[in-house]
Amino acid sequence: MEPALIVLGRFQPFHNGHVAMVESAFSYLGIGNSDLPLRICIGSSEAEQSLENPWSAEEREQMIRVWLDGRDAEIVHVPDLGDPQNYVRHAEKFHGPPGIIFTTDEGASELYREADWFVVESELVNREDWQGWRIRATMQMLSTVMEEEAAIAALSINMPESVARLIIDNGWQRRLLHLGTGGEPVG
Repeated sequence: MEPALIVLGRFQPFHNGHVAMVESAFSYLGIGNSDLPLRICIGSSEAEQSLENPWSAEEREQMIRVWLDGRDAEIVHVPDLGDPQNYVRHAEKFHGPPGIIFTTDEGASELYREADWFVVESELVNREDWQGWRIRATMQMLSTVMEEEAAIAALSINMPESVARLIIDNGWQRRLLHLGTGGEPVG
């Protein structure tokens, strides 16, 4: 595997904050900063299903692909290691050797810099609204809404409509109803 410009995230689910970051990475490549390919890395690819990790790596890849709509980007799955100091060398087995990491995460920036990667830090966009936990909580509340177009419209506030439609069409939001952390399920 050749070096690439990588974007790393859990994408639980793929939302507008991720869209902003990937669009910025595309722009970075497009203004002549690199001839590297864009490689989107789905982190925590082995995570067991939970309220924090409701979608499999394959489902998250489908979300990203439906949004990409044929644009050129590679997608790889990167399992967790649970050892931050050795994470980058572990991740390189899945996303390739040192290239450029495009990130909004300070911790990732530090780890990759220490591993001799070139780091491009991007600003978080609309962080208050576009946080995975907040979007998952909204989806959990919507998990009992039977009117699909209404659910898609509500989700499309925080994620691309194509991703919201994929999630609703496949019933993936309904699993959030049963993944609560105790007490009564929503609805």
